Amino acid sequence: MNRRMRARQPGSGGFTLVELMITVAILGILMSVALPSYQSQVVRARRASAAGCSMELAQFMERVYASNLRYDQNAGAATALPATNCRNELSASYTFAFATGQPQARTFTITATPGGGQATRDSACGTLSIDQAGAKGVSGTNTAAQCWR
Repeated sequence: MNRRMRARQPGSGGFTLVELMITVAILGILMSVALPSYQSQVVRARRASAAGCSMELAQFMERVYASNLRYDQNAGAATALPATNCRNELSASYTFAFATGQPQARTFTITATPGGGQATRDSACGTLSIDQAGAKGVSGTNTAAQCWR
C-alpha cells in the first residue's frame, strides 16, 4: 500500500460525540420502557408456575385421600407435601405449605406464599391458596380469577 492510501482521510473516521450521545439517549429510553415490562412478565410467569404447582400438590392430596380415605394420614404417617420439581424451582419465589400447618381428616388448604422480590412486586395477588374442593383464593386486592389464570 502506498502512503496516501494509509493516511486517514478527514471526516471518514468513527462517530462524533453527538452521534454517540443520541444513541445512548435512545437506548436509555428503550430500557426505561422495556425493563418494567420484562419484570412484570417475570412476576406473572412465576405466579402462573406457583398456581400450577399448587394444583399439582392438590392432586397429590387427592391421591392420598383415594388411598387412605383421609387427608391427614398417608400410610399411617402424617401427610407432608412432597418435594416436587416445581417446589424446588420456585423455592426462591414461593413457599408451599398447608394453611393450618397440617391437613385435617376431610379438608386441606395449600398456600403458595410469595417471598423475596416476588412478594414486593406481586402484592395485588399475594398468597395463592387452593382447598380440597378446588376453591382458589388470593390474599391480595385482585380476584382469584385474575390471579389464577
